[in-house]
Amino acid sequence: MAHSLTVKGIGVDDETRCAHYHSENDRIAIKFFCCGIYYPCFECHQAVGCGNPKVWPKERFDEKAVLCGACGHELTVQEYLDCSSSCPVCSAGFNPGCSLHKHLYFG
Repeated sequence: MAHSLTVKGIGVDDETRCAHYHSENDRIAIKFFCCGIYYPCFECHQAVGCGNPKVWPKERFDEKAVLCGACGHELTVQEYLDCSSSCPVCSAGFNPGCSLHKHLYFG
């Protein structure tokens, strides 16, 4: 495992892929604003999370909330939104389709 943080979800592997999203580039986890716990996706949070989903407010986009499953680097929300196609540290690719769901995580 490239990181020591706990990532909750269903069928989570060492690079944070889950039962819902498990392609080669599905390797991030999001720290949910509501509970402060990392999950691979909104579906995992819905299944085993706190039951009270809340998105990150824009005024807190400078806080670390995205985990690269390849190297364990934590990105701030803004860093992730600015470079969402790959990790700025290890260059591992991120799934560009995640941008379709950003409204579920970030305000």
